Amino acid sequence: MNRVFAQLQQAQPALFSAADVRISAADHRSMEELIRAIESVVATPAFQQTVLAGAPELARQPVAAHGVFFGYDFHLSADGPRLIEINTNAGGGLLNAYLLAAHGREDEGARRLADFVAMFREEWRLARGDQPLTRIAIVDEQPAGQFLAPEFELFRQLFEANGIAAVVADPGEFTRDGDRLLHAGQPVDLVYNRLTDFSLDAAVNADLRAVFAAGGVVLTPHPRAHALYADKRNLMLLSDEAALVELGVPEATRQILLKGVPRTVAVRAEDGERFWSERKRWFFKPAAGFGSRAAYRGDKLTKRVFEEILHGGYIAQEIVPPSEQAIPVSDGEQTMKLDLRCYVYAASIQLLAARLYQGQTTNFRTPGGGFAPVFVD
Repeated sequence: MNRVFAQLQQAQPALFSAADVRISAADHRSMEELIRAIESVVATPAFQQTVLAGAPELARQPVAAHGVFFGYDFHLSADGPRLIEINTNAGGGLLNAYLLAAHGREDEGARRLADFVAMFREEWRLARGDQPLTRIAIVDEQPAGQFLAPEFELFRQLFEANGIAAVVADPGEFTRDGDRLLHAGQPVDLVYNRLTDFSLDAAVNADLRAVFAAGGVVLTPHPRAHALYADKRNLMLLSDEAALVELGVPEATRQILLKGVPRTVAVRAEDGERFWSERKRWFFKPAAGFGSRAAYRGDKLTKRVFEEILHGGYIAQEIVPPSEQAIPVSDGEQTMKLDLRCYVYAASIQLLAARLYQGQTTNFRTPGGGFAPVFVD
């Protein structure tokens, strides 16, 4: 097992669960079907024109690269998997590949590592053709202080082991030389983007933004991917039959989407009374949010927080309760909630993982909880 991963298991025990999760082949097929349906709609000019009209300028720039590590997050309901949200820089993919080895699936974990390297090479090929990929920068603000900082080091090691120079960097460490992006005086070919400044608007990202806009560096995932997939307002379109009809989505695809995507609507101040009376039905999320930040179950809301939601650019999604699983802990057994994350590239599931937790949202603080591998029966 990788030494950094083994140290991480000891240092952050709540990041990994000793449990494994099993799902049916039917649920796996349903998730695959929904992911393909969503990506088929996102690829249409009508959807892109609608969504990008209100997107940041940088997101409207055409990009050849697709975007690595999309995270499609699901709850398992009695009626099958329901999509909760999509993320375009989903963390934990590499950790979960190593976690497979810790659960006795060394060969499968090794295949996932190879798939991930091939994915980055494909992103480079889409953008640069046959030019050699020489150097990758794994980028986040103050990366050493990030919760998943050890994963950055694991990526660096993985790229280096496959003949690609790699560095973990803060965006403030970049300099611009014309249309080239430099780190420590060396040109960067590709940036693996773990930033949550999805439009690169922060001053610290100015050089990265300028070089990317000029086509001087391959950035993955990129602002366009976030606008097309991860903006939570898009779930309003994907769960609205009238909107899907207007976009020209075929009936069979519409039925897949309407079954798999919980109804999602905009929260407007003028509808406050109705939302308050129906609040137990809804989960409230900021449209531009990530990582469960400032997200609230309606039945847990105070009136003060609700007033902030009404004026804070929120969407409301029909609640789909997470499924539960009993897992062994030191003093017996404990029931955990779980959600499923599909790590996806180009509409294909590369890896399945579960997040086990207690409370309103995933937190990686519950003893016995954390990431767990998912196996299909």
